[in-house]
Amino acid sequence: MSKTALITGFTGQDGYYLSQLLLQKGYQVIGLLPPDRQDSVVKLDELANQVQVYTVDLRDAAALEAAVAQLRPQEIYNLAAPSFVPDSWQDPLGTLDLVTGTATRLLAAVRNTGLATRFYQASSSEIFGAVQEAPQSVATPFRPKNPYGAAKLHAHWTMTHHREQYNLFACSGILYNHESPRRPPQFVTRKVTLAAAGIKLGLMDRLSMGNLEARRDWGFAGDYVEAMWRMLQADTPRDYVIGTGILHSVQDLVDFAFSSVDLDWQKYVEVSTDLLRRDEHFQLVADPTNAKRDLQWSPQVTFEQLIEHMVQADLQRLQSGQVVLSH
Repeated sequence: MSKTALITGFTGQDGYYLSQLLLQKGYQVIGLLPPDRQDSVVKLDELANQVQVYTVDLRDAAALEAAVAQLRPQEIYNLAAPSFVPDSWQDPLGTLDLVTGTATRLLAAVRNTGLATRFYQASSSEIFGAVQEAPQSVATPFRPKNPYGAAKLHAHWTMTHHREQYNLFACSGILYNHESPRRPPQFVTRKVTLAAAGIKLGLMDRLSMGNLEARRDWGFAGDYVEAMWRMLQADTPRDYVIGTGILHSVQDLVDFAFSSVDLDWQKYVEVSTDLLRRDEHFQLVADPTNAKRDLQWSPQVTFEQLIEHMVQADLQRLQSGQVVLSH
């Protein structure tokens, strides 16, 4: 008998790769979609007809409980969140409700229906924020520095309270930066790969960047959703830090992207002081030791492979007219 999984935020990058993984494993995958987001299903491309869609207002506790009672999922993956961290400054309360409110209402729905549903909460390295130590593990103090990180931390603790107070099988994956060709262009990885492809095709001539020395722990989204699934297959619910444990600079990113299309990045990239961001001094880098030990999980795609994959995808998109560069 196949399992049923509910996913919030299923039209985003992680939702796509998670849906793909679960479908391959024979799951019935159901995406919970707010009424005002109907048009976003097309972002799933070839998966759009394979994932069932259940329309529900994520702010409506009674409606969410009715959905859980009706669908009786074995697993719930709560990925609902704003896609771009800086946007959380524009709507901190909306961010809090989408992230923490959705988690709280879903956890209450599981508890109230009495189902043995296993619950995954998508957390983020942003909850560590202003770190005093590197790398970070689940024992590292949380010090979020933006409304997104604060909301993710609140949801993390809400999940923890439900696990401890009500004995729910609930866990949190504290994920570091994970990228793919499905990243929106406002993310630095996609901005760079799109520019490398555009310059190679003669559609652009320059790329303006901020701090090239900023360093990140970057991995492939497809690898990270595997960790999510493995957490819910474990005997005991535990939280895990998921990342590569390797830092790369933005200059590494630029270098790999341009060299993958035989270009010298130094001829095309300029540093703009307008794009320099504050708070680039701290280093968020994962200690994935526990995930490797308990879940037998480790990243399969290297940073170089990831960036080359993204550049090739952008070359194809630009050549086919799927993506048009704005000037």
